[in-house]
Amino acid sequence: MGVGQEPGERAMTEVLFYHLEHQPLERVLPSLVERTLQRGWRAVVQAGSEERVEALDTLLWTYREESFLPHGTRRDGNIALHPVYLTSEDDNPNGAGVRFLVDGAETAALTGYDRVVYLFDGRDEAAVIQARAQWKAAKEAGCEVTYWQQSSEGRWEKKA
Repeated sequence: MGVGQEPGERAMTEVLFYHLEHQPLERVLPSLVERTLQRGWRAVVQAGSEERVEALDTLLWTYREESFLPHGTRRDGNIALHPVYLTSEDDNPNGAGVRFLVDGAETAALTGYDRVVYLFDGRDEAAVIQARAQWKAAKEAGCEVTYWQQSSEGRWEKKA
């Protein structure tokens, strides 16, 4: 989203691809979700399996000693109230404007979100092939697509 824009103001979905090479998902996802919340946005994190949802649930409560990220899953109830919702399904019960897709998760439609973020493991050839197909589909859908790669210093650099 552009500077000063709020979710809902963007006519076109912005699709970001984060190529994980230097840090694992467990280090990257919490910081991206944290920045999303700092901007006042709601998020859905879709994982490839229920087991992974459980692992991410634990991660977001414990990733940093001095803080946690408020979130919930289906079993927590009051789903619509959670600023971050973890799922393995293609749902959006908390009205999120940002959707994170991890561990090969797929979404049926890119519309309805301000931002869709794919995080994929650059050392996994199947994940790279899948990300290329997702990139192509997002471009064909008319989305604004960007590709981010992490430098050896840990900074994200826009590559495309």
